Amino acid sequence: MSYRGASKIFAAAVGVSLVFVSACSGGGGATTGEAPVKGTAPSVKQDEPANLVVYSNSGDSVESWNERFGNALKQKFPNYTIKYIQKTKEVGLKELLTNGETIDLYWDSIGGFASTVLDSGLQYDMTELMKSRGVNFSNMEPTVADSVKLIDPAKVYGIPVFNNNMVLYYNKDVFDKFGVPYPKDGMTWNEAIKLGERLTRYDGKQYIGLSSSQTHMLLMNQLSIPFVDPVKGTPTIASDGKWREFFDTVFVGPAKAAGYKEYMEAHKSVIPYRDEFLKEKEVAMFAWLSSIIFVFPDEFNSMKWDMVSLPTFEKLPNIGSQAYPTYFTVTNMSKQKEQAMNVIQYLISDDMQKQLSRKGVMPVLKDESIQKLYGQESAFKEKRLQAAFYNKFAPIPAKTRYESLLLTPYAKAVPKVILTDDANTVFRATEEETAKKIAEAPK
Repeated sequence: MSYRGASKIFAAAVGVSLVFVSACSGGGGATTGEAPVKGTAPSVKQDEPANLVVYSNSGDSVESWNERFGNALKQKFPNYTIKYIQKTKEVGLKELLTNGETIDLYWDSIGGFASTVLDSGLQYDMTELMKSRGVNFSNMEPTVADSVKLIDPAKVYGIPVFNNNMVLYYNKDVFDKFGVPYPKDGMTWNEAIKLGERLTRYDGKQYIGLSSSQTHMLLMNQLSIPFVDPVKGTPTIASDGKWREFFDTVFVGPAKAAGYKEYMEAHKSVIPYRDEFLKEKEVAMFAWLSSIIFVFPDEFNSMKWDMVSLPTFEKLPNIGSQAYPTYFTVTNMSKQKEQAMNVIQYLISDDMQKQLSRKGVMPVLKDESIQKLYGQESAFKEKRLQAAFYNKFAPIPAKTRYESLLLTPYAKAVPKVILTDDANTVFRATEEETAKKIAEAPK
C-alpha cells in the first residue's frame, strides 16, 4: 500500500486531525507501543556474528554516528561488524541500491523517513520481530509512539529511537544591555511578543527582540496543522484557517515592533535567522530546535545564552511544538533481520536511552529519571536544558510524502505575509504553487 493510501485510510478511521492520545495508554501490543519492558524475552542471535550496513539520508558524519551510536553498539555487540555509510553528494541511497549494496538498517527523521523507505521499497513490517521479543511502545512518549501509525496503521515500519522539539533561546547580553529581565518557562506567545518589543530597538545598530526558524516552526507547529489534507491530497495553507492564526501569532506578531520590518527589508526581506542570532548577535530571542546547540557548539560558546520553553498559545496552555522523532528500521532486503533488530532493541533500551540522554540526545522514553539526565555529560550541562521537557508535545498531524516539497514554499510565505497587508493573496498563491508540485510529483 502506498504511503498516501495508508494515510487516507488512517485519516478516515480516526479523523483528519489525527490526535493520537490513546494508543499507548493500554494494551501494550507490539504495534502500539514503546520501548522494551522489563522481563521481556532475551535478544535473538545476539552472540552470532553479523555484518550489518547502516545508512541514513541525514548526512550525519561517521564521527557523529560513532559518538552517538557506533561506539556503544560495538561494545554491546562485539561479534557484529556494523558499517555506517554516510550520505554524500556523490553517493546516496539510489546509487547504493543501484550498485547492489545491501542495507540492513535505515534511519531518518519523521520528515523524510516514510517517503524514503516506501518510495525505495525498503519497508519491512517489524511487528513479528517485536512480538517475539516482547518489545512494545508502552514506555515511550505517547505522541512519539503514535506517530509510527502515520506510516501505516496496521504495521510497524519504523521504531522511534531519539527525539527533538522546539525551545526558545536567548542572548543574555542583549537583555543585559537594555536592562530587560530574562524570559521564563511557561510564557505565552503574547507575553514573548511584548518582551520582544522592549528589545527591538536601535542602539548603534538595530536589535530584534524575537524571531524563529520558520521551517522548523512550520514543520512542528503547535496547532498540529497538516501540510496536506490526508484525504484530498491537497495543500492546506489557504484552506485551513488555523494557518492564518499560526502565522499571525508566531511570525507577524513579533514583526509589529518598530524597526522590525525595516530590518527585514535591509536583510533581503527575510526574517532574522541563524546568523543574526549566533554571529551578528542582533537577535535577543530565537525559537529553534532543542538539539541545535550540539550542531553549532562553537557559535553558542561564543555568546552568553540560555534557553526556556517554547512560548505557547493562550488557548493551548503547556502545549509546545510537535515532537520530531527519528526512526530506525530493519529493511526488507536485510538477510540478518534478527541481528538488525537486536541493534534497534538495544537502542531503545533503558541503558542506551540513558547514554543518549546524558550526551544531549533527547530520549524517546517518557521516564522522567532518563529525561533528567539530558545533557549532563555535554558541554552545555550548566544551561537550562530541562526547558526542553517543560511543555507537552502537540499532537502530530497526518504526514504525506509531499511535506519536503511544500516546506520551502510555505516558509517563503512567511516574510511575504509579514511585509504585505494581504495574507490571503499570499496563501492562495502558495496553495496554487504547492498544488502544482503535488500534481507533478512521482506517484
